[in-house]
Amino acid sequence: MNSRNDMIAHRNDVTPLPASTTLSARAGTRRRGIVGFFAALAVVGFAGALVAPTGVALAQQPAEAATESAYSAALADTQNLTVTVEGAEIAPVQRGSFSVYVTPKPTPTPTPTTASSGSSSGGGGPLFYTGGGAPAEWMSAAGIAEADWGYVDYIVSRESGWNPNATNKSSGACGLVQALPCSKVPGNGYDPVDNLRWATGYATGRYGSWAGAHAFWTKNHWW
Repeated sequence: MNSRNDMIAHRNDVTPLPASTTLSARAGTRRRGIVGFFAALAVVGFAGALVAPTGVALAQQPAEAATESAYSAALADTQNLTVTVEGAEIAPVQRGSFSVYVTPKPTPTPTPTTASSGSSSGGGGPLFYTGGGAPAEWMSAAGIAEADWGYVDYIVSRESGWNPNATNKSSGACGLVQALPCSKVPGNGYDPVDNLRWATGYATGRYGSWAGAHAFWTKNHWW
């Protein structure tokens, strides 16, 4: 009985904690919980910041690698490789430089043309005479008097041998009387009639007549 009363008295003697002390303890516990939560969240964020670049790089690597397919890589390697008939040996292809030579187009060389008459066609080359005839016919056609035919024959025989197409290789004189230059003969210098007609004007203009031209030639061996 006494012991029970003592216990009750002992309980009654316990002094209760103030209300402010209890609230402070609870607030401290709550603050520690919030701080712990944010600390854990910061650790997770920091770890994510460290891992994120690696993850991004790993995520991008297949996309970048996909730009070159296995086929294109094999094709590029094939361009530098050659395989023997047996297929056992593979060696790099030896590539060298090369040049292309194009033969230049030849430049045509003007060649003399032939004509059956003394008319000039305005071509680039001389018109060699192929019309035939005889000295008397040519002198008559050129209007040379028969009295002068002997003088003409003497000069022409020594200048060209009555070859209408005679040409001096060094001077370019042409025709029966070796007109120089050949281009001064009206018509065609190789036509015997044109050549003799021009020679009549030259003989009379320079020597007064065919007789005067003959006399000069016999003395100087040219006219």
